[in-house]
Amino acid sequence: MYPPIEPYDHGHLDTGDGHLVYWEVCGNPEGKPALVVHGGPGSGCTPGQRRGFDPERYRIILFDQRNCGRSLPHASDPAADLTANTTHHLVADMERLREHLGVDRWLLYGGSWGSTLMLAYAQAHPARVSELVVTGVTMTRRSEIDWLYRGVGRFFPEQWQRFREGVPEVERDGDLLAAYARLMSDPDPVVRAKAVYDWTAWEDTVISLEVNGKPNAYTDRPPAALQAFVRICSHYFSHAAWLEEGILLRNAHKLAGIPGVLIHGRFDLGSPLENAWQLAQAWPEARLVVVDDSGHTGSATMRKEILATLDDFAS
Repeated sequence: MYPPIEPYDHGHLDTGDGHLVYWEVCGNPEGKPALVVHGGPGSGCTPGQRRGFDPERYRIILFDQRNCGRSLPHASDPAADLTANTTHHLVADMERLREHLGVDRWLLYGGSWGSTLMLAYAQAHPARVSELVVTGVTMTRRSEIDWLYRGVGRFFPEQWQRFREGVPEVERDGDLLAAYARLMSDPDPVVRAKAVYDWTAWEDTVISLEVNGKPNAYTDRPPAALQAFVRICSHYFSHAAWLEEGILLRNAHKLAGIPGVLIHGRFDLGSPLENAWQLAQAWPEARLVVVDDSGHTGSATMRKEILATLDDFAS
């Protein structure tokens, strides 16, 4: 990774509908523009995400998606209204930020949930995307959501049972994610705290077999960040991200002419490699890189692949 750097500019973008989206810019003001699209949804951007880019050659732009990180209002406040927080709102925020910063075209880099958002943006605004570098490919299809929050339970039946029992008994045979979303909007902080614990315990279980992963990657966050993460995740996934089923894969032809690299861990249990393989088949300009020692949370080998790819695109 490149050495730590600090932003030379930052601010809050007023979206005009009650949201203030935090953004920051690092590196070379005259460099190649690159936008980091964080995962979650609701994880927020981190200082470490600045370090994948050569600061001499890149103008590195990061932003916190609605209601998380340093964006306002923050989803940890149960009074914060998430109605205007959908995939389509986030795509519009990215385009508004591009215009605000005077960027003509930018490289998009991100993974996990971020890959869904990047694909949605690139298909809506292909002329504004120079390249895509995607890790942990997800397209947030209903089949993918069902796999992550139900299907993986066949490997961890005891832990999945605890996840299922985290919602009221009358809701356990219905939409678990919608039930969690309702718990995260409960005015009782004890109810919300238990829902956060149960949700993130499951998330940590799914990545628990990754030998090169970071233990407790989800639960090892400040309480407010965890609250926002679970509330936004349950909000998005209970609505299938407001995307028509399979639309990002069917519309992959709209990415024609955009070079892409898909970097995916072979042992990604939460987002199976099949996702990346299917996208690579539908997008001729994309190159699929399978990392054999990695799961969803990455590895040293995956970091080397990401750095090499970003260095190549810088030139």
